[in-house]
Amino acid sequence: MPIPASLNKNLTLPVICAPMFIISGPELVIAQCQSGLIGSFPALNARPPELLDAWLGQIRAVLDADPKAAPFAVNQIIHPSNTRLAADMALCVKHRVPLIITSLGAPKEIVQQVHAYGGLVFHDVTTVRHAEKALEAGVDGLILVCAGAGGHAGRLSPFALVGEVRKFYQGPLALAGAIANGRGILAAQTLGADFAYIGTRFIATDEAQAVAAYKQAIVESAAADVVYTPYFTGIHGNYLKQSIVAAGLDPDKLPERDKSAMSFGAAESAKVWKDIWGAGQGVGNIDAVLPVADLAAQLKAEYDSAKGHLLAAAF
Repeated sequence: MPIPASLNKNLTLPVICAPMFIISGPELVIAQCQSGLIGSFPALNARPPELLDAWLGQIRAVLDADPKAAPFAVNQIIHPSNTRLAADMALCVKHRVPLIITSLGAPKEIVQQVHAYGGLVFHDVTTVRHAEKALEAGVDGLILVCAGAGGHAGRLSPFALVGEVRKFYQGPLALAGAIANGRGILAAQTLGADFAYIGTRFIATDEAQAVAAYKQAIVESAAADVVYTPYFTGIHGNYLKQSIVAAGLDPDKLPERDKSAMSFGAAESAKVWKDIWGAGQGVGNIDAVLPVADLAAQLKAEYDSAKGHLLAAAF
């Protein structure tokens, strides 16, 4: 399906930059959008909550004044522990955020609020059943978070999940899971997705709100250094082994933890992500910390080269 017109404005690549807890802020979002990518951040990153209004105003002012900027998105966590949700959504409505990315719970009420001002809602899913429930709630697009993605990732191969979802849904799809270069972006399209959903690659950028050691760990790591566990939040996620060891834990002997441990927006949640570093399995394809503009240009060159090779092979 063609990318919705409201999201296709000034895109240089079919990429949605994933909202990363603690990591994504206005500087990163603005740089992403000015590079022709859809930038995003979690509303919960604005701390204290009153800061969200200022962040949205800052992003809006810069992007509205730049005729070449792509749209931006805000991520909302739909979970009882997120006591900020209603207030944060009111600010997103006030600033008419073009795209709201919802995670976890059913987004029906949010869909109604966003559609009222003409915005769109995409929902994170890891299974076919989650996809079906999101569509029942009226979302405009799905983000398939597959095996290998950073943070809270699913278990399914993108070959499996994209294929099954495309049997019943022809609307906008974004694909997440170890995409770290232009070849991966083209591969996502070839599988049947409309967007590549990229997070980890943008941790290793000048504009990301990550400490230098975290960025360097991303550059130095390989897929074998990523641990998939529910221990830290109650939901399975991918984390850098190095940060788990540094926290005094044995990454090979982490006990199971059920979903009752989930907490979003609380101080202990922030501490987990500050000290235990999320990362996807694509880290082995990341070799340097770059400004976002340079990274976007590199991704575009890789994408165009891969597309050229594909076309040449077809003739």
